[in-house]
Amino acid sequence: MFIVDLKYIVPLEQIDAHMNDHVKFLRKYYKQNVFVASGRKVPRTGGIILALGDSMDEIQQIISEDPFYVHKLAAFTITEFMTSQHHPALKDLLKS
Repeated sequence: MFIVDLKYIVPLEQIDAHMNDHVKFLRKYYKQNVFVASGRKVPRTGGIILALGDSMDEIQQIISEDPFYVHKLAAFTITEFMTSQHHPALKDLLKS
């Protein structure tokens, strides 16, 4: 599993101008069962995406499609971690 941490590097007005395209990007990868959860940080300084993938390279390639990445609106950090424990309802999703 991967945690994608977005930190906005431009004013929120620029973020909001690309939000619809960002949401379309997110929906594309929810439909492909890559993204598990996503949302804004509080306070609104960026966002978090939880993603499933086979490799860091795969997730980096996917993130390179994000309008926030394409337009250099946010800095992205991707952290891979191994799920050793999880809620039982996530068993089929995580396949661990």
